Amino acid sequence: MTSNPEPEPPPYVFERPYIDDHRFLFAFPNEKKRPSARQIQLRRLYDILNLSLRRDDLARARRAWSILARCKETNWRAMWTLGITLLENNVRVMESNPRKIDYLRTMLLQLPEERERILAELVQHYILAGRHRDALDELEFYLPSFPYHDNPVLHVYAGLLCVFVAQPPEPVGGNDIEEATYDSNLLSRAQIFLERAKALDSDNIVAREFLHKLHSLSQEPTLRSFANHDSEDETHSKGHQSPQPKRRRSNS
Repeated sequence: MTSNPEPEPPPYVFERPYIDDHRFLFAFPNEKKRPSARQIQLRRLYDILNLSLRRDDLARARRAWSILARCKETNWRAMWTLGITLLENNVRVMESNPRKIDYLRTMLLQLPEERERILAELVQHYILAGRHRDALDELEFYLPSFPYHDNPVLHVYAGLLCVFVAQPPEPVGGNDIEEATYDSNLLSRAQIFLERAKALDSDNIVAREFLHKLHSLSQEPTLRSFANHDSEDETHSKGHQSPQPKRRRSNS
């Protein structure tokens, strides 16, 4: 009597195929298809971080961040947007503070591949803090260089900041200003920035509309430069001294 041969066992009895039965809520940077046990724990911690932020639990989110930032698998610089949120006093209220500005200035130097986005974020936080002149100075420092020179959004920011700073000061102590004057020097710089933005992005409606507004302002007779006005006052205080003629440039 011959016995039937036993069937061969399937291969997964000795080598179980990989089954990804882990479910995560948020996409992790540099995610791998077959994560190790350590990477799974990091993914869970990353989910806790994001969930804590959405529940306005900043204390728990900061503890999760402090662990993730020390792990070699985590590129904390690439998660700079999360870093800004962790510096909030209230997640539900967008505001600025000196810690955020210092953090963004540091990231601007340490993360060159994201510097355009970081500069735009830095300018927004300067504006939220009411530091419009600082925002304009920051843009004027970076815009002449690459890659900022080819970014239409940054040029629009610079143009709008020039228009804002060029506005006449508000009356102090109930004293009305005789004439509503704009700083013509700043308006000229605003026109340069907005024309550059329009050249880079012809469909930019903000640049187009504000260029039209600047053209209307330039037609007003009250437009003059604060710088010239201040220099006239200074000359008047010195006893009406006549200005010295400019020296002509020699042709030699």
